[in-house]
Amino acid sequence: MEVIYNMIDVLFWILGIYLVLNCFYLAFFGLVGLLPLRKSKKEANRHRKIAVLFPTYQENVVIVDSVKMALKHQYQGDFEIVVIADGLQPETLVTLKELGAKVIEVFFEKSTKGKAMQFAMNQLAGEGFEIAVVLDVDNIMSDDCLSYLNGAFEQGKRVVQAHRVAKNMDSSFAFLDACNEEVNNHLFRKGHAILGLSPALIGSGMAFEFTYFRDLLNNIGETVGEDKQLDFMIAKDKVSIAYLNDVYVYDEKIENAKVFTKQRTRWIASQVEFLKKYAFEGFVQLFKGNIEFFNKTLQTFLVPRMLLLALLFVLAVQSFFNPFGPTREFWIGLFISLCFTLIISIPRRFYADKRLYVALFQIPRAMFGMVIALASIGKAKKSFMVTPHSSKPVEKENV
Repeated sequence: MEVIYNMIDVLFWILGIYLVLNCFYLAFFGLVGLLPLRKSKKEANRHRKIAVLFPTYQENVVIVDSVKMALKHQYQGDFEIVVIADGLQPETLVTLKELGAKVIEVFFEKSTKGKAMQFAMNQLAGEGFEIAVVLDVDNIMSDDCLSYLNGAFEQGKRVVQAHRVAKNMDSSFAFLDACNEEVNNHLFRKGHAILGLSPALIGSGMAFEFTYFRDLLNNIGETVGEDKQLDFMIAKDKVSIAYLNDVYVYDEKIENAKVFTKQRTRWIASQVEFLKKYAFEGFVQLFKGNIEFFNKTLQTFLVPRMLLLALLFVLAVQSFFNPFGPTREFWIGLFISLCFTLIISIPRRFYADKRLYVALFQIPRAMFGMVIALASIGKAKKSFMVTPHSSKPVEKENV
């Protein structure tokens, strides 16, 4: 019996050490992210031709509104709005063409965003594009967004990630999702960029050197997380990603728990996929001096924050009754440290908004949704789990 007790004690200590590393990683970049980041520049000697890509899957209403907004964007150089149409209705295709967008239809037995973009980029080759910008179907670019992206390429950058922010915060869940987006920006983009590390790509608001992006997509394979796959491929190439913290792309936030769970199922499936795929190679790359690749690998080991918050809360409570493993002070300290990291990572402007405090009551539902998502990751491999969107006006006070 004593042997079993010792094993339980050791298992709790192993769990404790693993969660300490999680909290330390997040806290470190949370503190670093409080430092200022250099402002972006839009001045350039020449204005590169840009392809603005809208990969679209069965979104007939939102894409029309997004294209209308994108076509109004002011940029001194040439740019073209390219809709990669998967499953759009014929009348939608006609409307998009009449508006002035270039439409590239794709047909796949099993749709993925990566395959759709790969097909489109090969179709666009030879048309003189120098930059490819990827937007989600609901995204809206802020003023001069393309000029700032062009300015980054003027400085020699090959991959750029803009600052994605909430387009809508009209429900408690949307506000909570907006907070989560900003925490991600603070920890995995701004905090990294300040130290000279590459930010994590988000999947939209991304810009690439056209030919390099085409090469990447032609080798991306089939995956539920094309942005993470690109992250690893770019890191392996030792290409630095720039982050423009003051250049915004507005993105619609999740408004209810059901859609939240569906989206997180895909995200967790993606994380598990790349944990299995690159865990060993990450350490190999570390010994080769590729810190960027190793850092990307470390991120796949992290417990998703909402699950981490729930887990630490449960462990703090159980420590009052469980004699095994670390003390209650240990678990309570970890829980408080994570809360502190989240608090400093949320933009100050949110604290003046009473909707933040209402949104806090949605955290238990979000935690429960993450548990369901964790149990449902197998579904993400069998179907294309697209997040539904609707037409939302931009809340200009968000930034």
